Amino acid sequence: MSHSYQLIWFRQDLRIHDHAALWHATQAGQCIALVILSPEQWQQHDDAPIKIEFYLRQLQQLKQQLNTLNLNIPLIIQHIPLWKDVGNFFTELLQRINIENVYANIELGVNELKRDHDVQKVLNQQQKELILFHDRTLFPVRSIRNQSNLPYQVFGAFKKTCYQRLQHGLPQCYPLPDAQRPLAEDFSFFNQANLTTLQQAYASTLEQNMIDHWPAGETYALDLLDEFVRKRLNHYKQARDFPAQVGTSQLSAYLNIGILSIRQCIQALFRQQHGDFVIQSESQQVWLDELLWREFYQHILFDFPQVSKHLPFKSSTQNIPWRDDLIALEQWQQGKTGIPIVDAGMRQLLATGWMHNRVRMICAMFLSKNLLIDWRKGEQWFMQHLVDGDLAANNGGWQWCASTGTDAAPYFRVFNPISQSQKFDSNGDYIRTWIPEIAHLDSKTIHEPFANTKIQNLDYPMPIVELKSSRTRAIETFKTYL
Repeated sequence: MSHSYQLIWFRQDLRIHDHAALWHATQAGQCIALVILSPEQWQQHDDAPIKIEFYLRQLQQLKQQLNTLNLNIPLIIQHIPLWKDVGNFFTELLQRINIENVYANIELGVNELKRDHDVQKVLNQQQKELILFHDRTLFPVRSIRNQSNLPYQVFGAFKKTCYQRLQHGLPQCYPLPDAQRPLAEDFSFFNQANLTTLQQAYASTLEQNMIDHWPAGETYALDLLDEFVRKRLNHYKQARDFPAQVGTSQLSAYLNIGILSIRQCIQALFRQQHGDFVIQSESQQVWLDELLWREFYQHILFDFPQVSKHLPFKSSTQNIPWRDDLIALEQWQQGKTGIPIVDAGMRQLLATGWMHNRVRMICAMFLSKNLLIDWRKGEQWFMQHLVDGDLAANNGGWQWCASTGTDAAPYFRVFNPISQSQKFDSNGDYIRTWIPEIAHLDSKTIHEPFANTKIQNLDYPMPIVELKSSRTRAIETFKTYL
């Protein structure tokens, strides 16, 4: 082996701007890059086909950027079905390429940490290091602690500490690395994954409309962030709960696979304050708090690994006797419950790979409370279909709605989906978009079609559960087993 290299290992961080591991690797010497594709592992993790297809499209963009922006960083794309075999791959890699150290951004799930531990052992045997950076969160895990040096379990207290940290200075973005001189060696012999073939295989299972809904590319994502901050942020507090409006940032899919960084979002949020932590509007604070909810659940995932293992955060809820109703579960999954706002949300998910956050809460609480079906079945269904499916956020949201999580809704809080619909989709525009069979109904009737006895012969199901009695059933069940 001749020249030695730093290896930058891209994972859920497919960008070149504001990339902690990439920047540090390039400061240490000449670099080559690696991406490992693990379709079998993705399947075990219930990753949605649209999420994987989106990831692979973005990987194509990253590959081009590493070349066309004159960074001259060759990219090795390797197919390794399961993460348990990644350590063996690194053993082989070190035999063929003179790697000094490996640079990567930390991933916080149990399986991800185990994979990285295995790689670290292989590297340490040859006096090399896996150097990890905290890039997915604003603050490193273990750094936000209470006075007893324990992790926070209540969001309000966590947020207060985050505010105090931000007052000392906003996290700064890393600069784009300088171009390195072209490398003489050819690394293509290691490319054992045909990226185009794999991307097309996932795309073939999806409707083109769904794919078109999620353009890839850093430039597109940064423009989306800029547009949100300039045009929609001022109305965010008022508009974010109304699913018929484009009132949210629409950035979750781009944050999730790292096309955008959380630092870029924070810097954009305080751009008008010249990077100072000065909150000037309620909408600005509300979006900041939403970003901190994301942060909170990432820290929870690391500090309480049981949530990665299909266990409730509150062990006292482990014995709740969830109903085993496969028919009702399928009706919920397919958007055929007879509750229009729920069905609209579930159909939006199937059609686009995304669902409005307010509607996610309505659908999750309907399944876990009104149907009293195990929240983990809903969590899995969401992961299998969400383009922005993130274990920490998805698990945190589901456990909040099911009253099994940290700082969750109390068990006696049960959204009435009809009331929610009337409040946040008063004209029924969102419902009409996704349920054409009742689109002709007036804005009062559309929320609860069968409450009007004059309505007959609808090509739409009757409600599969009575809301009042099912609410009572859920409350009594929780009361008995807690």
